Amino acid sequence: MANERKDLKDSDATRVKVLSEALPYIQQFAGRTVVIKYGGAAMKDSQLKDQVVRDVVFLSCVGLRPVVVHGGGPEINTWLEKLNIEPQFKDGLRVTDAATMDVVEMVLVGRVNKELVGLINAAGGQAVGLCGKDGSLIQARPQGKEGIGFVGEVASVNPSVIESLVESGYVPVVSSVAADETGQAYNVNADTVAGEIAAALGAEKLILLTDTAGILKDYHDPSTLIYSLNIQEARQLIEDGIVAGGMIPKVNCCVRSLAQGVGAAHILDGRIPHALLLEIFTDSGIGSMIVASDYTRSIWELNS
Repeated sequence: MANERKDLKDSDATRVKVLSEALPYIQQFAGRTVVIKYGGAAMKDSQLKDQVVRDVVFLSCVGLRPVVVHGGGPEINTWLEKLNIEPQFKDGLRVTDAATMDVVEMVLVGRVNKELVGLINAAGGQAVGLCGKDGSLIQARPQGKEGIGFVGEVASVNPSVIESLVESGYVPVVSSVAADETGQAYNVNADTVAGEIAAALGAEKLILLTDTAGILKDYHDPSTLIYSLNIQEARQLIEDGIVAGGMIPKVNCCVRSLAQGVGAAHILDGRIPHALLLEIFTDSGIGSMIVASDYTRSIWELNS
């Protein structure tokens, strides 16, 4: 019995110590907007999903302003198969004909978005679900490649609806479906949507949750993770072929958001429990942070 009490006290002491050490970060980032692109394994694994949701609610409770942007590729594929529509890809992009676009919109706006809203609300947050059509949040235009159908890119962002929600204490949850000036719906890459929303909001941070540790010097070796780099270094890694494949659009998305005024962009492994809190509330973080040259990760450097 005495040992049980001691273990309980030790556990409580650890929790209090962790919260105490997070205080300077909470003070620094209170009132700042953090845009989180949610996807990958963290969206498919129910336990990870619960942890991400709790992290988002925690950020909101301690005064940050989280905005969540999501895709939902695996669930789209599931529903396409149920409807006997074969998923097709071209140059890494989902071929989105009219029938596929209907499924994309149904799944992202009607299912994935509302599930996330419900989970955040159940965890004690106040979430509101949106897509790019709501409040003319995002105007899309065709991506331009031949044979890919209704795949779009972001033409413009009107962040007023999100600003109104975060000012009132809500957590906006945005699905990556948008429309052009005629009302035609488009499937837009969720990383791109997150980056453009972060830029339009003047966000402190853009965070991309992925299924990799971050930017690696050797993609076979997680120990070669690059914890911090600036825009110029990120571009050089692409030129040198160190950043390759699916990581190129993610890094370009981060660089573009930084060039438009976002404070820092993070690429981190959403498979790590509570990855968001570890990245935001520690000096070293757990992923790769891309910054403008005058930005620093350390709270102590910021306050010195």
